Amino acid sequence: MYTAGMRMASVQFRTRRAAEPAEPEPEHEKEPEQVEEPAAHVPPAHHPGHHNYDHMKNKFMNEIGHLPLPMWAVGAIVVVVLVLVGCCTFCLFKKCFGKKKKTKKVRERKAGRRRKADNEGGGEGGDKEEGDKKEGEGEEKEQEKLGKLEFSLDYNFTDAQLIVGILQAQDLAAMDMGGTSDPYVKVYLLPDKKKKHETKVQRKNLCPVFNETFIFKIPYTELGGKILVLQVFDFDRFSKHDVIGEIKIPMNSVDLGQPMQCWRDLENSEKEEAEKLGDVCISLRYVPTAGKLTINIMEAKNLKKMDVGGLSDPFVKIVLQHNGKRIKKKKTTVKKNTLNPYFNESFSFEIPFEQIQKVQVVITVYDYDKLGSNDAIGKTFMGYGATGVGLKHWSEMLANPRRPVAQWHVLCPEEEVDAALKVPPR
Repeated sequence: MYTAGMRMASVQFRTRRAAEPAEPEPEHEKEPEQVEEPAAHVPPAHHPGHHNYDHMKNKFMNEIGHLPLPMWAVGAIVVVVLVLVGCCTFCLFKKCFGKKKKTKKVRERKAGRRRKADNEGGGEGGDKEEGDKKEGEGEEKEQEKLGKLEFSLDYNFTDAQLIVGILQAQDLAAMDMGGTSDPYVKVYLLPDKKKKHETKVQRKNLCPVFNETFIFKIPYTELGGKILVLQVFDFDRFSKHDVIGEIKIPMNSVDLGQPMQCWRDLENSEKEEAEKLGDVCISLRYVPTAGKLTINIMEAKNLKKMDVGGLSDPFVKIVLQHNGKRIKKKKTTVKKNTLNPYFNESFSFEIPFEQIQKVQVVITVYDYDKLGSNDAIGKTFMGYGATGVGLKHWSEMLANPRRPVAQWHVLCPEEEVDAALKVPPR
C-alpha cells in the first residue's frame, strides 16, 4: 500500500513537473521576440531630427494630397516663387555691391566720348563758335530796343532862347527787378554842360507822359556848334541812377525856322568815366514846431582820385543859403586816404518854418591839401531851385516832418552847380 502510494505520488509529481515547464516555454519563446522588436526601433530613438523630418514630410505630403490642385500645378507655383526670389536677390546684390563699379565705368566711357568729340570736332567747333557769335550779335541788336522819346524844338529869335519840350516816352526798357522803371529825362547842351534840366520822376511807368518845357538862353550864332542831349534815366533812391538811353541832336542839322515835334528811338549812352565824381549819402530831418533842420552826412563812395597815390583825403562842406546869400557853413572831419569815406556826422541849423521854402543846402566834397588850397571833388544842392533828386529829397523831407529821410546824390562839377544856383527858378 505504501509502495503503491509512493508511486502514485511520484507519478503526480512528474505529471506536475512535466506540466510546469510546458507553460513557461511559450513565455521564454515570446521574451526574445519582445526584446528583438525594440532592437529594431533603437536607431530612430538616437536621431530625433530625422524622426521630425520624416514626420513633417509625411504631414506636408498629406496636406498636398488634400489640395484640390493637381501636382503639376503645385510644382509650377513652387518654380515661379523660386524664380521671383532669385530675381529679387540678384537685384539687391547688384544695387549694393555693383553700383560703384558701374559709375566708374560710365564716367570713363563718358570722358572717353568727350575726348573723342573734342578731338574730332576741333575744326567744326570754331565754325560753330563763329556762328554762335553772329547769332549773339543779332540777338543783342534786337535787345537794344530801349524805347523811344517824343520831344519838340523851337527857337525864339527875339529873346535868343532855345525851347526844348519833353512830351512823352514809350516802351522804355525795364531796369528794376519788378519789371518796371522810374524814368526821368535830363536835358543839356554839349560841350559845355553849364546848365542841365531834369523832368519829374514818373514812378513805375514804362510809357510816361512828361509834358515839360525847358529853356536855354543862347545866341543863335553859337547854337550851330552845340549838341542837344536828351538822356532818359531810371531813378534809384539809394544808388546811382541808371541810364536807359539817350538821344543826341547836332543843332547844325536842325531847321529852327519853324517848330518841330518828332519821335526818336533811344540809343545806348556813351560811358564817360572821367566825369564820374562819386556819390554822397545825406539824411535830412526838419522839425517845423522847433524850426530845426538837421543834416547828417552819412557816407560817400567812388570818389574821384585826387592825390598822386590814387586816393583822396575827403571832407564835406555844408553851406546854408537864403535868397542867394550864405547864412551858415559847417564841415566834417577829414578822412585820410580813402575814396569811400564814412562820416555819420550831424549838423543842426535854426530855420523858421516861413523861411524853409526859400532855403538852399549846398553840399561840396573837397580833397584836403596841407600845402595848397583844397580841391573840390564834386558838388550838389537841395532845396529852393533844385531839380531832379535834389528837389525830390527836399520835398520828401517837408512831407515827412520829424522823420529823417536819406538819399544818395550824384556829385556834379562845381562850375555846373554854381551856374544852376545863379539861375532863378522857373
